[in-house]
Amino acid sequence: MKRLLDAGISAALGLGLLLAWELSTGWWQLSALVLPAPSQIARALGQGFATGYWWPHLAQTLLSVGLGLAAGAALGFGCGLLLGQSRRLRRWLTPYLVLSQVTPKLALAPLFIVWFGFGLLPTVVMTALICFFPLLENTLSALDQTDARQLELFRALGASRWQTLWRLQLPAGRHTLAAGLRVALVLAWVGAVVSEFISASHGLGAVIIGAQGSMDTALMFAALALIAGLGITSYALLGALERRWH
Repeated sequence: MKRLLDAGISAALGLGLLLAWELSTGWWQLSALVLPAPSQIARALGQGFATGYWWPHLAQTLLSVGLGLAAGAALGFGCGLLLGQSRRLRRWLTPYLVLSQVTPKLALAPLFIVWFGFGLLPTVVMTALICFFPLLENTLSALDQTDARQLELFRALGASRWQTLWRLQLPAGRHTLAAGLRVALVLAWVGAVVSEFISASHGLGAVIIGAQGSMDTALMFAALALIAGLGITSYALLGALERRWH
């Protein structure tokens, strides 16, 4: 009941902001080129769905986010497990992993186009690289936070390293792993859309760039609204799955 009340209050706040936005654009007579009213954005959304304009772009972006998140999360989780089992390997590789993350991903986009061409692949690669580090770091943190007394107990019982990992360390660190996955999901939307700005002819990012070129601000806001809606929905679904897991 409390959760429903909180959701209702949040929705009311959003509706209030939209109403204030709608009224202010009419009051100050703002041009739709500068700031379209929510009603104009809703009209652009409705027309796009009615004509089928949005569907291929939605499919492209959802595919990019899904594949990029899956690849980046799997790679980050796997590398985190590997480095978590070897302190020496962790010391050797950590500087290079950090270096790979402090390098601006947007600066790599032209190279990805040269290496992988235009389309889906460079977008997936960019998204995977962005999602990789949160899962790596949170996996390492999850392994490090295991209670030392429980570790000693498992060793005393003769558990192998992998038995200790799967039966103690990962279950104990599931909250940290879930937090890393939530961060990676949010970053996946950012990575996919930004990559589509440069390397794709389809996708919501490509829609924004095309609308910018045609000075269709309402269409730009409509694409942003879709991105925001899909991002919030996917985050909520992940939260629901996490609660079932716990």
